Amino acid sequence: MQRVYSLLVDNNSGVLSRISGLFTRRGYNIDSITAGVTADSRFTRITIVSSGDEIILSQIEKQIAKLEDVIVVKVLKPEESVYRELILVKIRANAQQRSEIVSIVDIFRAKIVDAERESLVIELTGTQSKLEAFLQLLDGYEILELARTGIAGLSRGIKDVTFIE
Repeated sequence: MQRVYSLLVDNNSGVLSRISGLFTRRGYNIDSITAGVTADSRFTRITIVSSGDEIILSQIEKQIAKLEDVIVVKVLKPEESVYRELILVKIRANAQQRSEIVSIVDIFRAKIVDAERESLVIELTGTQSKLEAFLQLLDGYEILELARTGIAGLSRGIKDVTFIE
């Protein structure tokens, strides 16, 4: 089972290290982790994706909530949230392959962000399943490098927005 946690934390140095250290000490796995300052620079939003059974995932939530810098921990349910991930793919592309690759890029509404004589860098944002489908279509081409950001997510609507004065 996989679960997505959205944390609102104080924007203090070392907070990400303390959170990842908790996972290390407890032997919990982090599938992906992203962090960035919010609209209010006093706070950082951290999105963590973790796997385990119901007991482990419940423990993760409780342990994170106990940390000093953590203000709010939310579980982002797929049907009530928006998740996105960014991927950059550098692919070898000769002149004959470029039109085929551009067709795939267009289908997925991706962008070619860099073009060189022998390669293209493609940027795609979407759900994990969209990114996986994109990579499957690129399977016949030589992927030189690949970078993924991990999931960023927010709950839908305003019912559980945390307002801090």
